[in-house]
Amino acid sequence: MKKIGVKGKAVRGAGVRTRNQYTAEFKASALARCTREGVTVTARDLDLPESMLYAWRKKAEVSASVSESEREQGAEIARLKRAVSALEEENSFLKKAAAYFAKVSK
Repeated sequence: MKKIGVKGKAVRGAGVRTRNQYTAEFKASALARCTREGVTVTARDLDLPESMLYAWRKKAEVSASVSESEREQGAEIARLKRAVSALEEENSFLKKAAAYFAKVSK
């Protein structure tokens, strides 16, 4: 349904909604408030749809779990690098020992 202007012509841009952009700080404070007061109360006080708060919460949980898995992977990579370094050191020693014993036995 088009909105009709003063002279019976369709009004341009009538009913077009612009998307609000919220800062990360606002989202974080809104989610903290949801934890304390509940989603329904927070949504009503901040004049936001509840679904938006639930979506922000889900996105925050996903990003937190990704960060946790990345930390775990980083720790595993560091452990494996230490193991590789130790094995390379042992391999180097064994090569030197093999070369020494090859000379001695001739």
